[in-house]
Amino acid sequence: MPAPSGFDFVVRGDDVVIRHHGVTATVLRGARARDFLTEIESGDAQLLMARLTGNYRRGNERTARQHPRNAR
Repeated sequence: MPAPSGFDFVVRGDDVVIRHHGVTATVLRGARARDFLTEIESGDAQLLMARLTGNYRRGNERTARQHPRNAR
């Protein structure tokens, strides 16, 4: 699975706006925004933003569905 890319963020007052390829994906406010700004300094920024926006499960859904463990 390729590493997430195309994310950026803008701090607007107390809010953090996370964008994916220039389109607003989510807005973090309050404690979540403060936690995000703390975590972004110590980890992979792209992966963190992908996790927070829910855009991190791309590429393996089909193979996971076909796995014997997930057979119905």
